[in-house]
Amino acid sequence: MFLKKIYEKKSDRTFLNIVRSRRVNGKNIHETVQSVGYLDELTALYNDPVAHFKEIARNMTIAEKEAQASITLKFTVADTLTSGQSNRKNIGYFPLSKLYTELQISKFMTNRQRNLNISYNLDSIFRLLVFSRILFPDSKKKTYENRERFFERFHFSLDDVYRSLSLFHRYADDLKAFMHKQVCQRYDRKTDLVFYDVTNYYFEIEQPDELRKRGVSKEHRPNPIVQMGLLMDQKGLPVTYELFSGNTNDCETLMPVLHKVRQDFDIGRFIVVADRGLNTSNNTAMALAKGDGYIYGQSILKASEAMKAYCLKEDGYNFYKDSESGFKIKSRIMPRTIRLENAAGKMIEVAVDEKQIFFYSEKYARRTRAKRQEALEKAVQLIASPSKYLSAAQQGVKKYIQGLQVDSETGEILNTQQALFLDEEKIAQEAQYDGYYAVVTSELDMPDTKVMDHYKGLWQIEESFCLTKSDLEARPVFVSTQDHINAHFLTCFVALLLLRLVQLKTDHKYPAGQLLDAMRNANGTLLDNGYYVFDYYNECLKHLGHCFNLDFSKKFLNKSVIQTMKK
Repeated sequence: MFLKKIYEKKSDRTFLNIVRSRRVNGKNIHETVQSVGYLDELTALYNDPVAHFKEIARNMTIAEKEAQASITLKFTVADTLTSGQSNRKNIGYFPLSKLYTELQISKFMTNRQRNLNISYNLDSIFRLLVFSRILFPDSKKKTYENRERFFERFHFSLDDVYRSLSLFHRYADDLKAFMHKQVCQRYDRKTDLVFYDVTNYYFEIEQPDELRKRGVSKEHRPNPIVQMGLLMDQKGLPVTYELFSGNTNDCETLMPVLHKVRQDFDIGRFIVVADRGLNTSNNTAMALAKGDGYIYGQSILKASEAMKAYCLKEDGYNFYKDSESGFKIKSRIMPRTIRLENAAGKMIEVAVDEKQIFFYSEKYARRTRAKRQEALEKAVQLIASPSKYLSAAQQGVKKYIQGLQVDSETGEILNTQQALFLDEEKIAQEAQYDGYYAVVTSELDMPDTKVMDHYKGLWQIEESFCLTKSDLEARPVFVSTQDHINAHFLTCFVALLLLRLVQLKTDHKYPAGQLLDAMRNANGTLLDNGYYVFDYYNECLKHLGHCFNLDFSKKFLNKSVIQTMKK
């Protein structure tokens, strides 16, 4: 096999292919084995792409010859293991390594290191932390101790890992902006519509500090928390994130994030899609003042009486697609009064037009009734035995109980001896809005169904939060200083971006959990003479290999072949 250069006169560009040459009926036939890419694009990734892929073509020829040969492996039952020796290694991370290289993260880290007087390799440490966060999430110490599971040269100490965290914090904003440009160039990222949401991460500490403070925990825990605001594009790829102290209200995080994005990422007008917690007069005013748009969720229960009455009227509703779905929709344009600060620093009221879109879904109604029933069952148990419950932390329970007194600081029930009862009137009032929901938007000319489709896209950012908390195990956090905490979440963010890109490359055929399982299980055990035996292969790994031009089906692979695969 050899590297073939094809000059395209029309575009004035050179394309590289790895080609196999063989003779058929006395003639030399060239078969394309791998389409490499345009030379000008590859120059941004490799110092000398021609030399790089010539070497790969040579190694592929060697690997092909070895694959056709038979070898004899010898061992005795008396063979022993050496303490600390790692004979089992993972190759499932190769797609992640390819994406890491494609985004030029190594180039970014190498350029930053040129200005540092350090002996360890900053990029190597970052690779270890990111790949391990995706496939084998653990503490920094455990991650370092298990570093030999990858086909990488990790020549640094555990102390070097901790020292590097402050540097990752220093370069976090630059790296996020750098990766954004790479995604825009390689994946045609559009930022005219972005999704935003907030979550928080608890820390198992007793005393809060400047960053980790007590606030409204998404998991109803009393621990100090850190707030994270995450911005995502229409393809489900994370754009950036910001951390806030735990006592910051969700609605106060949006504008600082958007301001920083506009400043660092050079983004023009965008429409923000966010849940009802971000739907405040201040956020609306700031968005409109900067020429941006918004699509916000709106709770019917917290809407004005006029809005509630309009929602329940059957007039104007049309079935969406077909009547069998039970999904109906209507809209109207209404003035909204917002408060904002003028040039003189005074608060003024301004009326703006806003589209209100209402919809009803029988499926949503059933889900709402089921959730309420669960809350009511807990409320009945609490009323029967209030002394058994130290707190009524869940808002969904205590709002249905009349006479309940709760300490606002601790959530502890104060009146365990007093008679309590269900608030039947509140339950009845709430029930009449089951299945109804509303969305408000600045985009008056956008079709209702398109607005709803954009709003439904929020599920992807909610799923991203679930991935970071479960599969990527962003918590518990085993570091404590603010620099190290930010560095930890930076590696989680990069890990999330790479995982989402894997899903995009594989056309979302498999959920993230299945992809992770496939990559985690692609492990080989060292036998003899540099050969590894692999014992796992399934349809998911097959599809993954097809999308990344990798063959995970081989039972035996030589170390040199594995290194060629990695390159």
